[in-house]
Amino acid sequence: MKLPPLVLASASPRRSELLKQLGLAFEVIPAEAEEISPKHLSPHEVCEVNAHRKARAVARQHPDSLVIGADTVVALGMTIFGKPKDTSDAQRMLRALGGQTHHVITGIALMHLAARRERLFAVSTMVVFRKLTAAQVSEYVAKVHTLDKAGAYAIQEYGEMIVEQINGSFSNVVGLPLERLEEELRDWQIR
Repeated sequence: MKLPPLVLASASPRRSELLKQLGLAFEVIPAEAEEISPKHLSPHEVCEVNAHRKARAVARQHPDSLVIGADTVVALGMTIFGKPKDTSDAQRMLRALGGQTHHVITGIALMHLAARRERLFAVSTMVVFRKLTAAQVSEYVAKVHTLDKAGAYAIQEYGEMIVEQINGSFSNVVGLPLERLEEELRDWQIR
C-alpha cells in the first residue's frame, strides 16, 4: 500500500503487534488524550470519540502523517467496562460478564491533517463468556495482568478459561480490527 507515513497513536503493545501483521511501516507515538465516557453516548460513540481525541492529539504534532487512533470498550448492553482500577474491580467486572453475551467495540480514527482527511468507524465483536465461579475469576486474575485491559480480560491470554464463543473479528477483541482497518487503508490510498 502506498500511504503517507503512518503513526499509531497508542501505547498498546498488542495494537502495535497487530498492526505489524499488515506488513506496514509505522511509528508508535502514544497519544496524551484523556479517555472520556459521557453517559449520553452509546458505547460505539464513546470509543469513536476517544479514538478521534487520540488521533487528533498526535496528528497536531505530525500533520503530514496518517495517524491511527484507537479505543476499545467492552459493553454489556449500555454499560461500559473500561480498564479496572484495581484487582477487586477486575474481579467485579469478570463476575458481571460471566455467563453473559457482551460486545467488544473498537473505535478507529484515521486522520491526516495536512490533507484535511479523516475517517471514523467502529467495529463490534460479540463475545459469550462462560459461567464463572469466584474461584475461576480469581484464578484468571492471578494469571493475567488485567489492569490495562478493557473489561479486565485479554482473549489472547488464557481466553479459553473465560470465553465460550466469539462472533466477529478476533483481532478486534485484542484491540485492533485488522480486517476492517486494512480495507479502510486500501480505500484511503485509492482516493
